[in-house]
Amino acid sequence: MWMRILKGLGAALLVTVTGVAVFALLMQWLRPTEAVVRIVNQVLKLISVGVGVYVAVGKGCEGGLLKGALVGLLYMAVGVGVYALLSGQGAPVSAYLADLGMGIAGGGIVGMLLSNM
Repeated sequence: MWMRILKGLGAALLVTVTGVAVFALLMQWLRPTEAVVRIVNQVLKLISVGVGVYVAVGKGCEGGLLKGALVGLLYMAVGVGVYALLSGQGAPVSAYLADLGMGIAGGGIVGMLLSNM
């Protein structure tokens, strides 16, 4: 079970790194507003969690809700930790908790859907 969770986490992180690199290149030409950057950031997180849960759970496997929520939690925890270390800034605790909650909810929902396919 743990190896699948770690593979899912790795897949989610790979999607994030790839997505951030592509978006950084696009930003040179598109010049998005700060609001657009925030939206793309949240969408990228959800897509990454979805891909990670797909890798960890697959179609029709049991325990999709729990595995998906765990992948989402671990992914967001890594993201929050990396952001805090790299930025040197502290976001409000509520922002960190919101990210963790989004990861748990998004991962759990995707895991539940996948396990029922």
